[in-house]
Amino acid sequence: MRVLGISGSPRRDSTTAQLVQEVLAGCECETEYLSLAGRRIGPCIACLACVEDNVCKVQDDLAGLRETLVAADAYVVGAANYYSAPNALAHCFLERFYQFRHREGKAVAGKLGVAVGVGGGDPGPVLSGIQTFFQYHQIELVGSVGAQGPACCFTCGYGETCKVGAIHMFFGPGTTITEEITPSLAKQPDAIAQARRLGKQLSDRLRSLALGT
Repeated sequence: MRVLGISGSPRRDSTTAQLVQEVLAGCECETEYLSLAGRRIGPCIACLACVEDNVCKVQDDLAGLRETLVAADAYVVGAANYYSAPNALAHCFLERFYQFRHREGKAVAGKLGVAVGVGGGDPGPVLSGIQTFFQYHQIELVGSVGAQGPACCFTCGYGETCKVGAIHMFFGPGTTITEEITPSLAKQPDAIAQARRLGKQLSDRLRSLALGT
């Protein structure tokens, strides 16, 4: 039994990456972690070249990940909230699962999944987006977990004065950015505990399927 954790954030050490790895830490089986940060993965271009054999013909960095995706028994997919949707890199990655759908393709159907969402405010839209992709590809949702991450306004250099940024939006004008108000996963023990529980639940469900119980 192998669980593949995928962080779709463009940042390598993001809150999304950390939360995905917390889910993996709770799994009591073999796990593998994969970050999409720095990878060149474009959207599905609707060329339909994958219809005959369920293999995407777009030549970018996803091509080298296909065997890893097919070999996994379950997925932990994480993304960040960009404009109330999964960030573009994660969305492109999930769009390319279209290669597995044709002619009742079973390469990923029937596998298990956990959705991980992170937002400066609400991770809900990200979780809903990932869950929708799971549903389209017949991946059974075991559960989801969300957390708050620091919006880019915390580190862009203009967060304290920008009147349309997250600092003004969440905390009000005149707010000084401090370590105390900067979100981090370490400050969210409930999210970490939930992630660990989901990891164990995921591996327990895999074990049950393997035993036919």
